[in-house]
Amino acid sequence: MDLPRIFTIRESAHRIHNPLSTAKLAALGESLRLAPGARVLDLASGSGEMLCTWARDLGFTGTGVDISTVFTEQARARAAELGVTDRVEFIHGDAAGYVAKQPADVAACIGATWIGDGFAGTIELLERSLRPGGLLLIGEPYWRLTPPDEETARASHATAIADFLELPDLVGRFQGLGYDVVEMTLSDQDSWDRYVAAQWLTMRRWLDRNPDDDMAAEVREELTTEPARYVRTTREYLGWGVFALMKR
Repeated sequence: MDLPRIFTIRESAHRIHNPLSTAKLAALGESLRLAPGARVLDLASGSGEMLCTWARDLGFTGTGVDISTVFTEQARARAAELGVTDRVEFIHGDAAGYVAKQPADVAACIGATWIGDGFAGTIELLERSLRPGGLLLIGEPYWRLTPPDEETARASHATAIADFLELPDLVGRFQGLGYDVVEMTLSDQDSWDRYVAAQWLTMRRWLDRNPDDDMAAEVREELTTEPARYVRTTREYLGWGVFALMKR
């Protein structure tokens, strides 16, 4: 049970595995207006930067669950580095279907809503771990600009234009599910650059160290094609944000 290796090669130097900058991640935590001691459940927690920095800076506690052995170990190391191992724990496991034993003040899935077959199913999953009146955090793509054709959508890491909504429609869909949208933090093109472009240097240095690895040809192909594809499509068309929801 693990992520495909290409993910951990590509993002091995990342602390945040989505297009949020460090400043935006901190601002998101502060925007929730929760007291120290608030409990957070983070499904698909990656390298644990959100939980660890919020524990350090805001006094939150919580649990992260992620399928990647590499990222889970990075999360545990980050907790030790920041001195918050008494406040957060990280579990290696499949976040799909995970329900916390103790209800959380915040239940989050930041950019991995495939664990619930889409954001609607992920919201249902998160609700099972949330205390009454708590906050849900959903990280989800949307179209900044609707692609002109299906080919452009596929080049923006969608399977079709219909995969994502424009921002007003996404907010409306959350509302249609019976939730108030009470906060949001949106990526901008600079934070997208820091997420995506940083992968290229990681891949190049990995290739220089591992020219004979079985993954070398795949990594070389991605490094050759991704920069032009990204600036032509994803950077222009795809948005991404984290939305705080409260059930009506």
